[in-house]
Amino acid sequence: MASAPLPKAGAAPARITARGWGWQHSGRSAHAVQGLDLAIEPGERVLLLGPSGAGKSTLLHALAGVLGQDEDANETGELLIDGRPVSESRGRAGLMQQDPDAQVVLSRIGDDVAFGAENLAVPREEIWRRVPEALESVGLTLPLDHPSSALSGGQKQRLGLAGMLAMRPGLLLLDEPTANLDPAGVVEVRDAVRRSLDDTGATLVVVEHRVSVWLDVVDRIIVLAPAGLGQPGGVLFDGPPATVLAQSRELLAGAGIWVPGFVPAVRPRTATPDAGAHLLLEAQALAVSRTRGRKRRPVVPAAVVPQVQVVAGQALSVTGPNGAGKSTLALTLAGLLAPAGGRLSALPELARGAGADPLKWRGKQLISRIGTVFQEPEHQFVAGTVRDELLFGPRILGRGEEQVDGLLARLRLEHLAEANPFTLSGGEKRRLSVATVLAASPQVLVLDEPTFGQDANTWAELASLLTELLDAGTAVVSVTHDAAFSAALGGARLDLGTPACAAVEMLGIDVPADRIKAVRS
Repeated sequence: MASAPLPKAGAAPARITARGWGWQHSGRSAHAVQGLDLAIEPGERVLLLGPSGAGKSTLLHALAGVLGQDEDANETGELLIDGRPVSESRGRAGLMQQDPDAQVVLSRIGDDVAFGAENLAVPREEIWRRVPEALESVGLTLPLDHPSSALSGGQKQRLGLAGMLAMRPGLLLLDEPTANLDPAGVVEVRDAVRRSLDDTGATLVVVEHRVSVWLDVVDRIIVLAPAGLGQPGGVLFDGPPATVLAQSRELLAGAGIWVPGFVPAVRPRTATPDAGAHLLLEAQALAVSRTRGRKRRPVVPAAVVPQVQVVAGQALSVTGPNGAGKSTLALTLAGLLAPAGGRLSALPELARGAGADPLKWRGKQLISRIGTVFQEPEHQFVAGTVRDELLFGPRILGRGEEQVDGLLARLRLEHLAEANPFTLSGGEKRRLSVATVLAASPQVLVLDEPTFGQDANTWAELASLLTELLDAGTAVVSVTHDAAFSAALGGARLDLGTPACAAVEMLGIDVPADRIKAVRS
């Protein structure tokens, strides 16, 4: 039964004012944002753009009051909401962060969506009218007691947005809200935001690299210039979307903004994929799952794939809707999850005497053969500086450190070599996570949403680097919703377009209970 419609009510729309505002993270030599002068009126809908590292996420976190009170950080100028410092305005803003895991707080999705509204003292009856409607509006139609830990990254993104919409704040702050979503989910989430804005009149500030997604929703575009690096920072362009795009299209594209119709040039492949190239990994009737089975209750696979072949020098793009099992398949191919059924084998060219089962390889054997870039970059950071992060793999393998400086330069991380990885922007974290894996020179590269958070320039640099690796014989497996990225790499595509149970039924694959192995969730 559909929930009762919510009243057209919420907190009054917020006003944002910045006067010479800047922020320098602890331990960083340059400001993330500097000299920002800005006024956003109540009810305005703003698309915030800028190159990777321009301070977009820092500004959103500051407005939400979550930058923290680190005494070593340096704040200059004023940042106000409704004329008051942001430290006195908590509760006025709802923030959706880049990392889906960072915003999940409770074990059941209904409770998680209710959490924010409960903290705002919304009456209980009103909360539980809002919760199912918020979930439905973002396309997450699951039971309220569904475990939040069982959601995919894209589903967690929807969950975070639903929780924020249920709060009905006066200021919506969205940081790459559609980055991990399938194409249908992008439209669903964008339209859910628009409906919420129409109902409440809230002020919107959304960060998204791809302009076309939000053009029909926003009434203003603000482009930030990167601070530091010899630049003044502050606002580069500001105005109605049509005006900003018409007057500064070439400048925006040059700055890495994804203006409509613009796809940056990528280094083309120079080597022709060899039909006789070495097969590195092969799977037959492969069932994958992250859940642990119980006695007499076998694991229900997230996906069952009839055949997968990973070939030296060839790309494989894994596509499909959120929740189809793409990330779980990637982790299984990478030797980090046990198959829930079927067979996965490393061929001699990859195994090199380590055995045919990647799951049984020791750490040193694994990182030199298969490198994995997780969906959440923070999950693989282990060092205190960017440089030490890149040196981690080579040191374990007893290799030289010569290529580290080259990777820093190639992925535009040189100026961050001594920074803490956790203080980087979302796009910078993604590039670092790729670089740390490349530093170990694996034969197979498994990437989960590798272009997340990238501006057009860093996207092209990353895609060009991967085409070079393909030419050199590396196999590249990518979980992605980015059609332009898949086209740039070429190769084969594996579409997990059918949910788990239907896939088992459709393919007619029987996964015997005695062949099903429990895996760590």
